[in-house]
Amino acid sequence: MQQLLPPQLAAWLTDPGRPRPLLLDVREPWEFELCHLEGAQLMPMQLVPVRCQELDPEQDIVVICHHGARSMQVALFLENRGFAAVHNLAGGVNAWAMDVDPAMRRY
Repeated sequence: MQQLLPPQLAAWLTDPGRPRPLLLDVREPWEFELCHLEGAQLMPMQLVPVRCQELDPEQDIVVICHHGARSMQVALFLENRGFAAVHNLAGGVNAWAMDVDPAMRRY
């Protein structure tokens, strides 16, 4: 699992030469409704063990939560299940809002 800083993810998402990663948001639905990265897929943390077969184990996956702790746990879980390219968004959506998108709602 690799740690990915928000500016690194922003650069990746705007690079036409790189395939877009799956943005896997593992927060609760109410958190996702408040704010999320465009194109993110919601899969609350507690559902990941029963739904991870829906994910492509070869695709780059960036796991996202509020501050980066839950997403790190999910990223390690996926990596232990054989997912090849898992990244944790360090600092989560809170850091994204501070470093990349100051207009994003924070909580």
